[in-house]
Amino acid sequence: MNIVVGLGNPEQKYKNTYHNVGFAVLDALAKKLNIEFSKQKYKALVGEGVFNGEKLLLVKPQTYMNLSGESVVLLKEKFKDARIIVVVDDIDLPKGNIRYREHGSAGTHNGLRSIVSYIGQDFERIKVGIGRDISLDLADYVLSKYDENVFEPIIQKTVEEICERLS
Repeated sequence: MNIVVGLGNPEQKYKNTYHNVGFAVLDALAKKLNIEFSKQKYKALVGEGVFNGEKLLLVKPQTYMNLSGESVVLLKEKFKDARIIVVVDDIDLPKGNIRYREHGSAGTHNGLRSIVSYIGQDFERIKVGIGRDISLDLADYVLSKYDENVFEPIIQKTVEEICERLS
């Protein structure tokens, strides 16, 4: 079984913000794979489907970014041997760059820190570069809206990266 978790914040006001890129990627992946987020469990919105003959869960935690681990630990407890891939924004990567890591530290990202505190570092992650505007406070920047015309191709590129990793 494969589980892809996109990190973000649940309220509508956070849609299309840099910090919600993980949710945007999962929405695009769900659309591509014809999966609906039809269940609410594991403190998350969950979509279930099959990709390349293997069960796939798409998960958007509803705990807010800094508590993402509360959702992921429930998934890890239920699906002990599942492969978990977390999709997350990264201010330390230039805007539009995508980086895959098999495991590792949380770095400066509070969502990843939460997950690591619950399940350790042994999960995959796909980081989407959002760059950083040094004229803004970090929280103000990550919660600011991105230009959809600029980020739509980046989101689609990330979807393709996920599909390649799951193949």
